[in-house]
Amino acid sequence: MRVMGVDPGLTRCGLGAVEGRPGAPLSLVAVGVVRTGADEELGTRLVGIEAGIEQWLDDVRPDAVAVERVFSQHNVRTVMGTAQAAGIAVLCAARRGLPVALHTPSEVKAAITGSGTADKKQIGAMVTRLLRLSEMPKPADAADALALAICHVWRGGAQHKLAEAVVRAQSRTARAPRTTQGRTAQSRTTEDRTSLSRMAEGRTTGKDVAL
Repeated sequence: MRVMGVDPGLTRCGLGAVEGRPGAPLSLVAVGVVRTGADEELGTRLVGIEAGIEQWLDDVRPDAVAVERVFSQHNVRTVMGTAQAAGIAVLCAARRGLPVALHTPSEVKAAITGSGTADKKQIGAMVTRLLRLSEMPKPADAADALALAICHVWRGGAQHKLAEAVVRAQSRTARAPRTTQGRTAQSRTTEDRTSLSRMAEGRTTGKDVAL
């Protein structure tokens, strides 16, 4: 499974792609950032982010895209820019028919480090270790994007297996009533045949048969 992670932001939008599956070693596909100038118009910045993400999707060809779920912060201006960049990432992926998953920062931290309160340095160190890199990816936005991709490979794979198990269970449940009904109908048919046989015997011997 190849997953592209997106750590949304207007000034720096972190991008990272990894390949692997749950329980197996992961490998780095690509890592980097898309940058826009703080002095540029908002529309121009969003167009730049879109173009960068589209180029990454062309080059990486992921099976799924994982985007950080935006949460409320004290700095409304910052969270608005992050949400706008996240929306661009979701749009680009959806336009190609790619599945998109949103993971919260705490979820990613817990998946990568085992602690939902880990800092960026700890995340970067674990990403470096998990992908067997010679140095920590920089800037931190790039490392966060890789962490998102890793989180989705691990959790997305488990969720996929769970979904398959649910579908199989539902399928068995759906078949069970039909089988039971079939058996019940068969039993009733057998009972009817027995009753008819007894009725015939009663008529032959002159016995009364209750109907």
